[in-house]
Amino acid sequence: WFVKGLWEYTRSGYESASKHFNPADVEVNVAGRSFLVTGANSGIGKATAKEIARRGGTVHLVCRSKERAEVAKGEIVTETGNPNIFLHIVDISNPKEIWKFAEKFKNEHKLNVLINNAGCMVNNRELTEDGLEKNFATNTLGTYILTTALLSLLEKEADARVITVSSGGMLVQKLNISDLQSGNGTFDGTMVYAQNKRQQVVLTEQWAKAYSNIHFSVMHPGWADTPAVRSSMPDFYQKMKNSLRTEAQGADTVVWLAVSAEAAKLPSGLFFQDRQPVPTHLPLASTHSPPEDEEKLMDMLEEFSQKFKSTSSG
Repeated sequence: WFVKGLWEYTRSGYESASKHFNPADVEVNVAGRSFLVTGANSGIGKATAKEIARRGGTVHLVCRSKERAEVAKGEIVTETGNPNIFLHIVDISNPKEIWKFAEKFKNEHKLNVLINNAGCMVNNRELTEDGLEKNFATNTLGTYILTTALLSLLEKEADARVITVSSGGMLVQKLNISDLQSGNGTFDGTMVYAQNKRQQVVLTEQWAKAYSNIHFSVMHPGWADTPAVRSSMPDFYQKMKNSLRTEAQGADTVVWLAVSAEAAKLPSGLFFQDRQPVPTHLPLASTHSPPEDEEKLMDMLEEFSQKFKSTSSG
């Protein structure tokens, strides 16, 4: 089970990697900078929001559940003493809602750093009200629309960054643009999730090429003990619960990518684990895709995105 590579994802893997961290990297004051974190009411999103709030940043929490979000916001304000925490209720699986939110947000706020953390792993094939497969709608299309909608706002700021929370699971998947909504064959939630996470890596690489004045990165938090892991992967959780990372350990690299000067010195478009860029393909794996597939993915997502944009603005 603990082959080289997987062990790194556990708590001991984090403890071992963190011996090489420079604590000064994240001992920074980010007052006056604005951060948006999706899926911020629990798990890695909440841990990230809290660490940024501790460093004085203005934090916009984008959450689906108003009740849970209110609780998270209260906890962050109380624990950090930072009052600049704002709440936005948006369902990232609903493209029209994202467009509406982004248009309003652009008129009212500035943004330095976008953290795409919201995600889901639904183990059965479920469709949203728009007829979209739910994992794809949240993890891929939602990330695509929110990011592209906010790029013009990010481009106005110095040292703008976009960080997407992916997963090492993507290493087992090759980009497959022929079935974005997993309508063919047997539905396997874990593999669909891994495919979405591969898509996020491709998005990050493509954006990095297209927008040179924004720093893009994607990362793997390791295996952390979060509500999402407990609910969507109960067997894995039972087997692994004593070796899982804490939420804060899972969030460490997100925070580092969001606030440190060091992260911005590295090239845009890389995949990170424990503050280090790591390969996006396993040795000898046949997961590389032709560049035209990657460009086609962008075109397909753009098409989806525009379809929902026209309906939301009217």
